Amino acid sequence: MKDTLKSIAKRTLPAYLHRWIGTQLKGDRYIPPVGAVDFGSLRRVTPISRQFGYDRGLPVDRYYIEKFLAKNAADVKGRVLEIGDNSYTRQFGGDRVTQSDVLHIVEGNPQATIVGDLTNAEHIPSDIFDCFILTQTLQCIYDTKAALNTIYRILKPGGVVLATFSGISLTPPDQWGDYWCWNFTSQSGKRLFAEFFPEANIQLESYGNVLAAIAFLQGLAAEELQSSELDHRDRPYELLITVRAVKPKEIS
Repeated sequence: MKDTLKSIAKRTLPAYLHRWIGTQLKGDRYIPPVGAVDFGSLRRVTPISRQFGYDRGLPVDRYYIEKFLAKNAADVKGRVLEIGDNSYTRQFGGDRVTQSDVLHIVEGNPQATIVGDLTNAEHIPSDIFDCFILTQTLQCIYDTKAALNTIYRILKPGGVVLATFSGISLTPPDQWGDYWCWNFTSQSGKRLFAEFFPEANIQLESYGNVLAAIAFLQGLAAEELQSSELDHRDRPYELLITVRAVKPKEIS
């Protein structure tokens, strides 16, 4: 009888009413039947925005990046290197930073104190940085192993790299799309860093869930979701992967 009533309800109730009743009774456990899914504003073959959400507020991936950096803010101290500009160095390091350096791949960036390519950077001395903030860069480097070799070399013994890189993501429509090579998983990220850092010195986390991933791909901003929706983690939907890796104090 129960199955018969369900069958009748599916055939006779309007889709919107079926969704409302199901949501009231089951909440997130409610699964709408075929034909009752409401795509609403998302029923489109082009995204709402192609700007990662910058034109609407804080991008979803930046929400996770800043959460990760805030958690590890104590590592941002001494001589710190960052890519492109030093905004996160200033935001999370404050007066703990004694020297702030910026690496850029080509000349012309007025904030850059070092010009170079992480895959070929012999001109950067070894063992000089206490912290390297490396956000959303590895996916734009084809030879990631060469880059990690440089990162490991230029960190001081005891130095820390705070790295973030993309899991689920669109490919940028601007010039950075020409450099975009990889989207990572926890497994590939861990194996990559473990080729250079001891596994015991690597802390890897992933952020994201199906709702956050859909919002990010549509170009929605973090402000358009609730914190509980953003903070829920579901590993099959890794939007962002973060790594905190420490160079051993004593190099054997």
